[in-house]
Amino acid sequence: MTPLERIRALALALPEATERVSHGEPSWFVRKAPQFVSMADHHHDDRVAIWAAAPPGAQADWVGRDPSRFFVPPYVGGRGWIGVYLDVPSVDDTEDGTFWNDVADIVEEAYRTVAPRTLIRKLDEDSR
Repeated sequence: MTPLERIRALALALPEATERVSHGEPSWFVRKAPQFVSMADHHHDDRVAIWAAAPPGAQADWVGRDPSRFFVPPYVGGRGWIGVYLDVPSVDDTEDGTFWNDVADIVEEAYRTVAPRTLIRKLDEDSR
């Protein structure tokens, strides 16, 4: 499965998530808006990454854990969004690896950061 396919599956599994192209990249939204994740496939450099909304403090936490994987993205980084490089080889890059579990957590937290409470409750009910 490609990184795009993995991100797409994670994002579209969330209640009322939609996908469309924004700024030339596949992006995911809660309904029609707001956006919670965007691909960054060689968008501003030669890297493949995602940019994801994040709750306060999460950006610094992730970047502090592993700056070779996590970064402050341009434009939205000032609003606390987290960047995640998807093209760095690692022993964790298997289907059940720690890295992809972290990515799944980041995508869900991005959704929770921008989604209305009614959809967050639905997500919590669905995960029981």
